[in-house]
Amino acid sequence: MIFIVVKFTIRPERGEDWLGLVEDFTLATRREPGNLFFEWSRSVDVPNQFVLVEAFASPEAGSAHVGSAHFKTAMGWMPGVIARTPEIVSVDTPGTGWGPMGELRID
Repeated sequence: MIFIVVKFTIRPERGEDWLGLVEDFTLATRREPGNLFFEWSRSVDVPNQFVLVEAFASPEAGSAHVGSAHFKTAMGWMPGVIARTPEIVSVDTPGTGWGPMGELRID
């Protein structure tokens, strides 16, 4: 599984628009074969920062995502909305998605 986290810092005047702007991109990505999840959260610490947590079943699925028309479209308009270069962590990890937390369980 390719596990990716990206921090997007948005221009202050566009922060409230962000989730609407990425809606088509998000929905298209979630429909991709090999996409395991694609989830946005808003930072509670950094104003106008959104965190994307995503995963793909394989390196090939990740490459197909980056080569998709909706990815290229999003990369085309995002520079006009972001305040700085996004920060990313991308790792190849065993597994197929989320699992239960061993230290905290509800039985």
